[in-house]
Amino acid sequence: MTLRILPPAMRDPIGLAYLLARAADTIADTSLVTPARRLDLLLSLRGQVNGAPDDGALARIADEVAGQQAQPDERVLLESLGPALSILNDLSAADTAAVRDIVTTLSTGMEFDLRTFPDETSGQIAALQRFDELDRYTYLVAGCVGEFWTKMTFAHMPGLIRTEPDVMLARGVRFGKALQMTNVLRDCARDLRIGRCYLPADMLARHGLAPRELLAADASSRARPVLADVLRATLPLFQDALDYTLAIPSRAVRLRLACLWPIMIGLDTLVLLARNEAWLDPARISKVRRNDVYRIMATSMPLVASNRMLRAWVLRRVNAIESALNGAIPR
Repeated sequence: MTLRILPPAMRDPIGLAYLLARAADTIADTSLVTPARRLDLLLSLRGQVNGAPDDGALARIADEVAGQQAQPDERVLLESLGPALSILNDLSAADTAAVRDIVTTLSTGMEFDLRTFPDETSGQIAALQRFDELDRYTYLVAGCVGEFWTKMTFAHMPGLIRTEPDVMLARGVRFGKALQMTNVLRDCARDLRIGRCYLPADMLARHGLAPRELLAADASSRARPVLADVLRATLPLFQDALDYTLAIPSRAVRLRLACLWPIMIGLDTLVLLARNEAWLDPARISKVRRNDVYRIMATSMPLVASNRMLRAWVLRRVNAIESALNGAIPR
């Protein structure tokens, strides 16, 4: 959605990076292939992106992974890696280097998953141990995207943003982390059932919980203090995401919208989570529905050029989250 609204000058490198990262993610998530083999294929794709000689790498990916995909689009993507890599070589030297860097970092996050967590069918659960591990993970799989996006903005729209690049890069990292922290909370119930607990064990222990206890019927209520802790750690990240967006001049409507939509969807997801008394029930995932996405897009149009209105919209969502955490949960 955001790729379509981006200014044309930025679409090629960001779009190509997205496709290559999506292919890597598909390899990493194909559970019908063993984790060890997925890791081998993921590393071989990373090597191809970085120009390593291996004539059979793409054929192995197509043969072993593409045929396992239930979605036809995923198969087409994996079978189209050759043309995608050709486009990579047609970009400018700076864009090629930036795309290689972001795909390498993102695939390092996927590698972390495959090395850290058990086979999805094993019935075992592994957890991150400390919050700094979660923070590092959110950088690898999302914070780095904010960094890359910022570099592409300064490279392809020079002179647009007056804020110092280092400040925007730091905000961009926190922007990406905000979105990934939202994903961690939203997907927690499903991730637990494939053996992955991104909620740090030391945080759970402070509230008298162990990772496996999050599967219990009463887990949502027992773990609500954990939810509150993570939500309150995530809200300042969204404030940086908003500051990032407001640093983009209001005349750059496309770029502002490309940043604003993820913020609005992310904060609405956090509101749903804060109000969800069964947030660890996989049948009651806190997900913004398609019609709500269209509503958000329509709402964004009169807001996008006004810093005051955007700050007010965000403040209303933050207040709704705090109200829910303080006990005012609609029934």
